[in-house]
Parts: sequence; structure tokens; C-alpha cells
Amino acid sequence: MGFVVRKIGLAVAISPTAVALLKVASRLSVQLNAELVLVHIGKQTPEEKDQLEQLLHEANLSAIPHKLIWREGSVVPEILDFCHDQSIDLLVAGALKKENLIQTYIGSVARQIMRKATCSVLMVQNPSKDELPIYNVVVNAEEGPHTELALQAACRFAQLGHASWVHIIRELKLLGLTLAAHEQCNEEEYTEVKQELVRNEVEQVEKMLAQIPHQGLKVSIKMLSGKSGFELARFAERKKADLLVVSAPRERLMLLDRLFPHDLEYIFGNLPCNLLVVKSRTHE
Repeated sequence: MGFVVRKIGLAVAISPTAVALLKVASRLSVQLNAELVLVHIGKQTPEEKDQLEQLLHEANLSAIPHKLIWREGSVVPEILDFCHDQSIDLLVAGALKKENLIQTYIGSVARQIMRKATCSVLMVQNPSKDELPIYNVVVNAEEGPHTELALQAACRFAQLGHASWVHIIRELKLLGLTLAAHEQCNEEEYTEVKQELVRNEVEQVEKMLAQIPHQGLKVSIKMLSGKSGFELARFAERKKADLLVVSAPRERLMLLDRLFPHDLEYIFGNLPCNLLVVKSRTHE
């Protein structure tokens, strides 16, 4: 089916960034021709209702078709239930560039939503009332259940933002190199093994990319090795990426994933730019 966004969700809090986030979500709803559904977690008092209406007015939401839902309860469970109940395809949320002790609560809420949501999540680092151009998109094409969706999403957002480049990152598997080294091959043979591994990885990416519309985009494919979350964040910083696209991890984490932080945990704690976590919407 591919990366399709029919419904965009946004949890609206009465906060200094609320208007900017509303602007981001409303722009995306127009660009993607998607329905905009808002949720506010809190008791519907006359005072809170007036405050929320003022925020919607400042964001000029009257010009955008939208629906507002009120829910009461704990923030994370209510937002997750909202995404499921409303069949949200893309949830827009605010993010923090660096977490510290003061920001721990906000960061933990965003992290739980990113980890548990049944849909894709766009974490906006510095929401702006004005539309900001997208010059560079970096996408992690590491093998996983949502890799092709991540590539589709990266190309789609790049075209919407008139980006100059889409940088596709693939982790170079070191197993073959390790085996080659243990076989006591010479330097020339080792280099050939490495080049063959790189060619195979590039070919896999090119096969996926051939099925994805990416007209007008300049695409580069880069192999990275080492701790992929760390290297991916560093690469995004070097390229001054405006958007980093990653696929969601497996829903059932393996033992090593539980013992050591997943790549997404590192990226989220050291967010280099806006982050799109791509996941196919699930139904329970």
C-alpha cells in the first residue's frame, strides 16, 4: 500500500509552542490532502475551552477543515488511544533537542509516544509559525519491517519541501569482513570482499528506490559502519539535515535490544533535527 497519510493527529496543549505546532500540522494536512484531527487532554472547563479556542484562532485553523476531540486522563495513554481510535496515520509532536533534568518529564512523554504509537510520528524540534524549507533529508535504510515505507516517506517529504538532497544511509554489514579476515586473506582480497559487500548493499537500496517516485531529487547512498544510531546522528549533523527519517524498530525487541539502548533511543536523546519515525498503522 505504501506510505499513505489520510489522517494527521496533533495533541494540543496550552503551551508557548502550541500555535507553531498547529501551523505545522495544518500545513501538512494541506500538503498531504489529509484530515486534521486535534485532541486536547484535560477537563473541558469554560476557561480551558476559551484558551484553546484562542490558540486555534491564532493559528488560523478556521481556514483548515479540522476536528477537535476532548479527552480526560493520563497524557500518554490518552494520546495513544486517540491515535488508535481515530485511525491516525501520522502524529505530529513537539520534541526537545537535548534532554536535561528539567526536561525529563516532557522528554519521557514524547519518547513513550514515539515508542508505542500505532502510527508514524513526526517529532518537530523547533516548530515555526512560518514554513521552513527542507534542503537535506537523511533516511536510514537499515533492513527492517518498515524500510521501504521509510524510503517512500523520505522522498515524499523531500518533494513537499523542495529538498535539494535525499541521503540514504545503509549500515555496512561487518560479518563478511570479519569472516574474510579470519580466512587469512591478503589485503587485496580483503578489499575485494569489502567492495562486494558495498555493491550488494547499494544494489538492494537501488532496487527499492526504483519502485519509489523521486523525480527532481538528488539522491546519494552512503554506507556507514560502527554504532549506527551514533553514526546516523553524526551524519545528519554533518549534512545539516532538516529531517531525519527512520523506520520503527521491531515491535518485539530481541534480548540484545533490551540489554542495550536501541538506535532510536540514542537518536532521540541527541536529536540532530526533526525526526520522522515511520510505521505502518496497525489495527487491534
